[in-house]
Amino acid sequence: MTDLLSFFGAADTVTGSRYLLETGGRRVLIDCGLFQGYKKLRQRNWLPFPVAPSSIDAVLLTHAHLDHSGYLPRLARMGFSGPVYCTAGTRDLCHILLLDSAYLNEKDADRSTRLGYTSHHPARPLYDRDDAKAALKLLRPVEFETPLQLDGLRARFRRAGHILGAASISVETPDRTIVFSGDIGRHNDLTMPDPEPFEHADVLLIESTYGDRLHDHSDAEAQLANIISGTTARGGTVLIPAFAVGRAQTLLFIIQRLKVEGRIGNIPVFLDSPMAIDASEIYKSHPRDHKMDVGGFKETFAGATYVTSVEASKALTVNRYPKVIVSASGMATGGRILHHLSAYLRDYDNTILLPGFQAGGTRGAQLAAGAQQIKIHGQYVPVGAEVVQMHQLSAHADREGLLQWLDGFREPPRTIFVTHGEDTASDALRLAIKERTGTNAVVPEHSQCVDLDRV
Repeated sequence: MTDLLSFFGAADTVTGSRYLLETGGRRVLIDCGLFQGYKKLRQRNWLPFPVAPSSIDAVLLTHAHLDHSGYLPRLARMGFSGPVYCTAGTRDLCHILLLDSAYLNEKDADRSTRLGYTSHHPARPLYDRDDAKAALKLLRPVEFETPLQLDGLRARFRRAGHILGAASISVETPDRTIVFSGDIGRHNDLTMPDPEPFEHADVLLIESTYGDRLHDHSDAEAQLANIISGTTARGGTVLIPAFAVGRAQTLLFIIQRLKVEGRIGNIPVFLDSPMAIDASEIYKSHPRDHKMDVGGFKETFAGATYVTSVEASKALTVNRYPKVIVSASGMATGGRILHHLSAYLRDYDNTILLPGFQAGGTRGAQLAAGAQQIKIHGQYVPVGAEVVQMHQLSAHADREGLLQWLDGFREPPRTIFVTHGEDTASDALRLAIKERTGTNAVVPEHSQCVDLDRV
């Protein structure tokens, strides 16, 4: 039986994870993510899907981040109606992430129409909230380690660390075992369990977000304490664009601990992201999926003020007293963080803290690269604030972490496809894998279809 594997996303880029497995007359899509970052990548979201969505039998999701799940409403809009299998944590997080993504799509389309930013009148959203609701009805939760039977195929979800509910997925066809790493978390992470490798794979798809670098293993808590204390001492605000799921919770966990230990003053801390607030409640409902006990987790958020209304969010940009604002999105591609950046980016007393990877083409990447001005809502805003990037808080394994996870296989997979990374990162990990294991490691091209009998 021929197994065909097509790379319809996360090949030659770090976003848009979509892998189509065709075997025995069945089509299974592993991950269904949005392309983010550069305009040329985002435009791929608007292209017709390479196969009829109605012909796809099932989707398997590794986790809820939008670059892995955010295309689901579009796929449903175009005719997909099959089951979407994922862990319970991923299901619950998708309920907030996909609805929020749909809302932002609608809002951006409306804004483009009003301000004439589009050639289409009215501007069309990629999908709307009705599409998101239709996709959410398709989600089917599965337990970690419990085999899932799919008419001749068998899938298994195993903990990947990274964020709540994140999994690596093994798919067994009659002829081979294919493992999809998803996003691999860090070993000895402060809040998430260690990623767990599978024992065997004939073919492996491994992410390479940090495939060309090692994380800074210096004391993240000490650096964060210094940034907060230094900025607030000069009367400034620390503004943190953070992923609403995972990163925001980790940051508040650390900040509250710094307060309790007396390493920073009793600085006001604001969580300005309704999604991050909702995600925090979901974390509390899945205590087995993270390393923060429920009691301690409640204490973590006792030190932060939730900002739920638009009016309260706007008030934060008016009141310039020293404080910490944690807001979304994590790469400054949209959301409330943009209004805060417009207000705080000019002032030299402030600090913009980027707590992790910033994909090429995003405002976060521009800030990390030292841009002198950033375009926000059609206007260029000069950068006067100090910009600091911290990689210690990344939810991704670095190169050595990825190789450590790979070492957990009883023997190296026969073929390894290096995906989900910028070109330099993927190629660096490819070379490291070949040197370490001697395995045939390749970086696939976008839309490439591979006959697995021939690799």
